[in-house]
Amino acid sequence: MAAKLRAPGFYRAGWMMALGVAFAFFLTWVIRASTGHSTFRHYISGEAITTVSILAVPLLFLVGIGGFDYWFYWAMGRPTRPEDHSGHGARTWKDYFRINTDHKVIGIQYTVTSFFFLLVGGLIAMLMRAELAQPGAQFVDANTFNGLFSVHASLLIFLFVIPVFAGLANFVLPLMIGAPDMAFPRLNALSYWLLPVAGALMLGSFFAPGGAFADGWTAYAPLSTNAPIGQDFFSVGVQFAGASSIMTALNFLVTIITMRAPGMSFFRMPLLVWANFATSLLVVIATPFIAASQFFVLLDRGLGFNFFKAGNGGDVLMYQHVFWFYSHPAVYIMMLPGFGIISEIIAVKSRKPIFGYRMMAFSLLAIVVLGFTVWAHHMFTSGMAAWIRIPMAITTAIIAVPTGIKVFSWLATLWRGVLRLDTPMLFALGFLTTFTLGGISGVMLAMVPFDIHVSSSYFIVAHIHYVLFGGSLMTIFGGVYYWFPKMTGRMFDERLGKMHFWSTFVLFNLTFGPMHILGLQGMPRRVADYASRFADMNLFISIASFGLGLSTLIFLYNIVTSWRGGPVSVANPWRGMTLEWQVSSPPPIFNFDRVPTVVGGPYEYGVPGAVHGIFAPTPAAAGVGSGLARAPSE
Repeated sequence: MAAKLRAPGFYRAGWMMALGVAFAFFLTWVIRASTGHSTFRHYISGEAITTVSILAVPLLFLVGIGGFDYWFYWAMGRPTRPEDHSGHGARTWKDYFRINTDHKVIGIQYTVTSFFFLLVGGLIAMLMRAELAQPGAQFVDANTFNGLFSVHASLLIFLFVIPVFAGLANFVLPLMIGAPDMAFPRLNALSYWLLPVAGALMLGSFFAPGGAFADGWTAYAPLSTNAPIGQDFFSVGVQFAGASSIMTALNFLVTIITMRAPGMSFFRMPLLVWANFATSLLVVIATPFIAASQFFVLLDRGLGFNFFKAGNGGDVLMYQHVFWFYSHPAVYIMMLPGFGIISEIIAVKSRKPIFGYRMMAFSLLAIVVLGFTVWAHHMFTSGMAAWIRIPMAITTAIIAVPTGIKVFSWLATLWRGVLRLDTPMLFALGFLTTFTLGGISGVMLAMVPFDIHVSSSYFIVAHIHYVLFGGSLMTIFGGVYYWFPKMTGRMFDERLGKMHFWSTFVLFNLTFGPMHILGLQGMPRRVADYASRFADMNLFISIASFGLGLSTLIFLYNIVTSWRGGPVSVANPWRGMTLEWQVSSPPPIFNFDRVPTVVGGPYEYGVPGAVHGIFAPTPAAAGVGSGLARAPSE
């Protein structure tokens, strides 16, 4: 037992977390003893102990599981330890519950953990819709309802959409560029373990005195600076989630720039790689701004600073400018990886090269630049200087152009293609439909008079869900189905996959489509009660939303049962040209028996004599086994 308590893992993490709580008590006692002044009494209150604990306990948990062991060893000047790869790869299910440096294991850890938070956030949404099924109070009071929608949005943005894209890319991106792993495997492992810490903090706010943070995922000041202690759980949780994103983005950038296989120039990279390259640029540039906004809030709350206290010279609007300078680019952080996934699926399932490949790549980079020019369109009703509205409206309309380029390129790729309408392709087509509808309402919101009219209404709720559910989640489902054989070595049940798509697509539109009408009729968002004239449509929406929630159970059942006992997959069931399909399913522990040499583009379907890559001939040429094979030309 003593050895277990010393070794990195959950045993050591347990007693170190207890040490963190003890440190919080000790620190507050020291402050009290050293000051002896009554004005410092609030520093030794339960709130002070909780504040120190939510900073110390997560950090000591990460130390306990071994997230920093190698770096501590190096910092102490100890002799360099040879890498024995004992922390690399998964041999049993237990290997998924420890620090692991294999990008494929980390990708699965990311993906499964993110779907856990999707389920939790979805259950919170079901409780909200149960409350909204009829006017008046049904199950929760108004303040609890505010906490529910705040945690719902925060979980699904920071703990699902952003990290699940990182998980899928973690698995397939090194394979796609012919790399044996990510550039910084230990940093990659640490970046994953920051996520469950952030999620635990956000969910833990429900148990804080005064309840969960209840000022929305935007945490606008001065609400956030005067809220109960639950607000600190959000502010600290966002720091951990943001640090995870930055670590992952830096890892992706270095991996893409320095570890591509011989012959893989930038314009031979698959569009998923381009999409993650552009997303990583956004993350590295933008994420420090939301970290700054939450540091300001913590300093206002904990140390009496006056960044956002107008009575003491603070500027409340500054918070919104700093927050949205991150959070509008964050919309594209939640979309660009999905664009890459859809490009992979459509090219393979239509057996055609992506139309306008280079323009697709340049449009991704154009969104990176333009994404930083539109943040204030979220503030048209905030009271900021009126003249800013006009340039922000113009740039908001302009940023639709590179997105429109992608939509037309996908449609041109589908035109006269040999379409295979299986589950991944259905989700790709569903994405094209729902995301385009969300984009149209987004252009409407760029118009200042219309935006002012609907700014606080359910029209905004409909828009963001058409973009993030109808857009991001459709691509995520499509990507999971598409790479499921590669990740698990098993095939999923196609019949259940199609059932999942159609139930999701229909019930999604029945749930969020009517919200546009409610918003135009004047129903406010973020309310637990509403006028009786909105009752019938809200009841219809609630019934549809419960059906939408149940449709996710089809997905879970299909994935779990197929992973455990589905038909064994061949190496390349979709006959894809990109490198990840040229190795066994699942791939070898270091991806490639020999480094591949790339001699052609990733989407040369139907191009006479096209060859994608040259490899050492192995049994995988027949579609089974491990190793590498020459990609087929058609």
